[in-house]
Amino acid sequence: MKLVLVNRQVILPESGTESFQCHASTLVRLPCGTLVAAWFAGLREGSEDTAIWLSRYEHNIWTTPQRVAAREGEAHWNPVLFYPSDKLWLFYKVGSDVHVWKTWFITSSDRGFTWSTPAPLVNDDILPRGPVKNKLLLASNGAWIAPGSIESPERWRAFVDRSSDEGKHWNISFVPLEPDNAISGTNVALWDGVKKGMLWECCLENLLRWDGVIQ
Repeated sequence: MKLVLVNRQVILPESGTESFQCHASTLVRLPCGTLVAAWFAGLREGSEDTAIWLSRYEHNIWTTPQRVAAREGEAHWNPVLFYPSDKLWLFYKVGSDVHVWKTWFITSSDRGFTWSTPAPLVNDDILPRGPVKNKLLLASNGAWIAPGSIESPERWRAFVDRSSDEGKHWNISFVPLEPDNAISGTNVALWDGVKKGMLWECCLENLLRWDGVIQ
C-alpha cells in the first residue's frame, strides 16, 4: 500500500497559539463527507487548563476550533473520535496524570455541532477503560473493540475492551506480557494469526483470548 499526500491544510494557525501545546489529534470522516478533527490543548501537557478541542471541515474550510470537553482544575487527554453508525462518539481521558486518569465520553447526533453531557465510560471502575489513544475497530459481528493500556511506574499493561451493545457495557481482556505458552528457552510465544506480516483472525473469541505476545 502506498500513501499519497492529497492535500495539506492548517486547522489551527500558528499565530496566536504560542501559549498552547496541542497533542494527540484524532480524525473521522462522516457519511455526509464532513471531516471532524479533535485534539487536546492547554498551557502544557497535563496542565489543569488542558481541554478537548474540535473542528469540522465543511464547505472547503475548517471551522473555528471549539472547546467541547473541559472540567475546571483537571487535565484532559487523548481524544478518540468514532462513528459506528448514526452517532458521533468522542472518548477522552480526565485526570491529573496518566496513572490516575479515567475515560469519559460525549456523543453528537448533528455532526459535532452539539454534544451530550459528559459521562464516565464505565462507572465505579478504577481502570482507564475503553480506548487510550488509537481508534476503535468495528468488528463484523457489530462489536466495538477498543485498544487500551494501563500506565504505572512499574510497567505498562495492554488490554482490549469490547462492547457488544453499542457502548452500554464493556468487557476487558488483558494482553499477557509474559505469555503462558512461551517457546521453550525464550520469552516469546507465536500465534498462528500472523500471516505475511499482518494479523488475521476469523473468530473474534479466539482473538480476545490472547495466548501470546505478537511483535
